[in-house]
Amino acid sequence: MSAHSRIDIEIDSQAAGRTLADVVRRSMPEPCSWNQAREYCKRGKVSCNAVVQTDAALRVKLGDRVSVEPEAPRLRENVLPSSALVFADAHIVVVNKPAGLMSVPFDTGDKNTLVDRLRFLLRRTHGAQGGELGVVQRLDKDTTGLMVFARTLAAKRQLQQTFRVHAIERRYMALAHGSVAERRFETSLVANRGDGLRGSFGHFRRSRAPAPADAQRAVTDVRPLEPLRGATLVECQLSTGRQHQIRIHLSEAGHPLLGEQVYIRDYGQPLLAAPRIMLHAAILGFDHPMTRRPLRFEQGWPDDFAGVYAGLKTRG
Repeated sequence: MSAHSRIDIEIDSQAAGRTLADVVRRSMPEPCSWNQAREYCKRGKVSCNAVVQTDAALRVKLGDRVSVEPEAPRLRENVLPSSALVFADAHIVVVNKPAGLMSVPFDTGDKNTLVDRLRFLLRRTHGAQGGELGVVQRLDKDTTGLMVFARTLAAKRQLQQTFRVHAIERRYMALAHGSVAERRFETSLVANRGDGLRGSFGHFRRSRAPAPADAQRAVTDVRPLEPLRGATLVECQLSTGRQHQIRIHLSEAGHPLLGEQVYIRDYGQPLLAAPRIMLHAAILGFDHPMTRRPLRFEQGWPDDFAGVYAGLKTRG
């Protein structure tokens, strides 16, 4: 094997728990120092489960697939690729959000969010027409897929109304633990269901009292698409858009998403490995806020989602 060819490593029981830099250092065909291994990570030449990982201190898990490509192009930090731009006109822009990126700032000091990167990309591709972006929806940091932003105040107001009356098609693909049955979830979400977690009122602690005034109605239709080994590929259609809605509903039903780190308190079974929460916004449909022309977009799975899915199909 030459020093310039791609190196693929499947993490076994001896390597599990090591840092990414340590795995790289031990796997190179020629002597590799710690600094060199860290540089490979920093420059975007190392991936884990098909996702580029720049954190040299990341701990790998049993079954992870690590790849090192010494000749891969150097990673351009804080840049959204042009391929992420799905649709853009003078009024709206639709983007394919990558994993590991906040949609919008959560705190005042948050930078390098999706909206920041998208503004930069639009200025680069559309010049002075880049301008500001109006936020009308959000996706969790580790959720991938389709999002729409407004480019004018009029478009933002109309899109907000579209979301408010739920006149929008949103379908997500997810990998969930266990055998999931078709079901409609309709609950009232509260910030604290009784154990410190956001969740459905009355799920953790039964109550005869009505839901509090600040509870939010949440409706999710779940349809199983394919049984897998220890999991199910499901489609989730939202009638409302509440924070963590899909994650909460499936977890409370005993089927947390693969990669879930929060809503697993009630789950007593072994957790299947995944590099992040396996949730992808695959379909987004709505009427154009100004022309009223129907628009519908579909986005295929990202590589890490496809990799976990393939592993669940082939695992013996």
